[in-house]
Formats: sequence, structure tokens, C-alpha cells
Amino acid sequence: MSTTDLGMPRTAPKAGTAGVPLLPDDAPRQSKKDFTSDQEVRWCPGCGDYAILAAVQGFLPDLGLKRENIVFVSGIGCSSRFPYYLDTYGLHSIHGRAPAIATGLATSREDLSVWVVTGDGDALSIGGNHLIHALRRNVNLTILLFNNQIYGLTKGQYSPTSHVGTVTKSTPLGSVDEPFNPVSLALGAEATFVARTMDSDRKHLTEVLRQAAEHRGTSLVEIYQNCPIFNDGAFDLIKDRSQQEARIVHLVDGEPLRLGAEGERQVLVRHDGGALRFVPEADADPRDVVVHHSGADDPAQAFAISRLDTPDMAHVPMGVFRSVDRPTYDDQVRAQVRAAVDGGGGRATDADLDGLIHGKDTWTVA
Repeated sequence: MSTTDLGMPRTAPKAGTAGVPLLPDDAPRQSKKDFTSDQEVRWCPGCGDYAILAAVQGFLPDLGLKRENIVFVSGIGCSSRFPYYLDTYGLHSIHGRAPAIATGLATSREDLSVWVVTGDGDALSIGGNHLIHALRRNVNLTILLFNNQIYGLTKGQYSPTSHVGTVTKSTPLGSVDEPFNPVSLALGAEATFVARTMDSDRKHLTEVLRQAAEHRGTSLVEIYQNCPIFNDGAFDLIKDRSQQEARIVHLVDGEPLRLGAEGERQVLVRHDGGALRFVPEADADPRDVVVHHSGADDPAQAFAISRLDTPDMAHVPMGVFRSVDRPTYDDQVRAQVRAAVDGGGGRATDADLDGLIHGKDTWTVA
């Protein structure tokens, strides 16, 4: 039996793609080239979107899905050009509405693997409500949220994730808005899969994408992405290899949360009152050490971990914050539709439709 690079048989659908037709075992092996369109990629030189696109194009063959059963929906922004550069179905929609359109697709077409590509402005400003409701409903979507902490396409205005004091064309004296933390927002909406990764870490990005795609339900992946024109160097502190050990908190299921190199290692502990802070590992009481559990039903600890973020990037959690199973919106809607038609899974009769149309809540207009 042929297998994918994920070590999973092609004949055994993964959780997130259940219902989506897989390639036959004897089909030619897909490659990155199969998922690369003939469109010229038009982003600014040095944009982090190039690295994300390459990672996605290289990862999609591992799903073992037909290209015609994959669809990417985007809103408005630099990230939203994504569908043009992938040889799958795609839809470049309107500002902030990609999650709503994708919800309709996922609900009406069980045979599709539906992805949303959005940015911090598109998703969290005009699209804020659409994003929140997709997350809480647990629609079977994979949402990639590119966060560069700025509006890029419209030439450098501050965004919902810009830090306080950020000077832009629309905030010449510095932003006074407290920024959103996308991971905290998703966990507050009780999203069933929430993760964070970075454009320049190809290995980590690909692994997070793999887990997000395998998850059945809404997967939200925040991707730190550099905008070299309007917010260059926003994530330099955690991209600097000499700084990463001291700043990045790797989330490993079943393991304590640690920082720092050997001999200088710190561990996250919970103190009286529930506050979390890092202390030298040698000084930590084992009873207070925080162990990461992405599968915990209660998202409270994952939320607390997401709040470790600070503007100075002293502690930046990276990885999967939450991954839990819960019935999906689209599966439940389809079940209701099947139950409503003749015998469940049959066709509605004219009498059924007539009774629905002319039910109690109707009016006769003379």
C-alpha cells in the first residue's frame, strides 16, 4: 500500500479530510509543482508570504487529495492573493468575509477541503465577527492568519495587532489602541484547534500545518509574517538564533514549559492566585510547574499561556495551544438536512416542501 510522507495510508482518510475523496492508490505521486499555478507571484521582495506559499505548496501533496477537492478562500490584503498562486480551486472574496463564504462551502460540500487565508487586518478588523463565529461554531475549516502587525496592501496603516505607540500614516502620533492577541481571541471563542508558527521556520510551519489539516473542525493557525516595506523587523528578536532559546516557549504536549539554554533554563510555574511566571528550573517546586496539555477540555490554561506574550517578546509561546474534538457545525447541519428529507438521505416530496412553505409563519397578501 502506498503511503504519504506523513506515514498514513492513502486509503485511510485523516480526521480533517473525512468525506473528501482521496487519490487512488495507483495515482501518480503529487509534488509541489502540481499545486503551483502559472500566475506570476507578486509580493514585495523579501515578503514573508513567499516562504508561507512555498511551505503550503510543498505540504499539500501530503494530504493525498485531488486538487479539484481543495479550495482556498481569501478576503482582501496581501495574503489574500494566495488563491491565484495555487493550482486548486480558489475564491478571492471581499474584505473580512472569507470565513462566512468558507462556512457556506464547507457546509454544502462535504467533498471539499476548505482553507481560509487572511491577514491581521482582514480577519480581525472588518472580519472580526465572521472569524469569531466560524471559530465558535467549529466549522470544518483550516484558517491561516498571517500577522505582520500592519496593513500592507493599503500602504502601512496600523492594524488590530499593531503595538501601542506604533507610528503609521493613520497614527502619526502613535497608536493608542490595545492590540488583539489572535491566539487569545481564538481560545476565548473556544476554537477547537489553535496554533502559532512563523514564516521563517519551515520545519515548524509545515508540522503545524499538518496538524491543523488533520483536525476536524475549525483550525486557526496564526503565522508571524514579516512585512519588509511597512513593518520590517517586527519579529527580528525571535528570528535571531542567538535570541530564540531565551525567548521562544515551545509548546510540547505533556511537557513543562521551559525557556533558555542548558544551565540557564527557566520553567513556568503557577503561583498562589493562579499567576504564571518563569523561575529558574532548579528553584521550582515540582507541584507548581505548568505542564502543557493541548487536549484539555477547559481552554483556561491555554489562554493563560497565550497571555505570556508581551510587546518586548520576552516570552513567545509557539506551537499548538489547543486541539480538542467537538462536533462540527457542518456535520450537524448535514445531519439535520438528512433527517428532514424522506427517510433520511432520500429526496423531499412535493408535500413536504408544500408543508414547509405554507406552514404557520405565512401571510396572504390580497
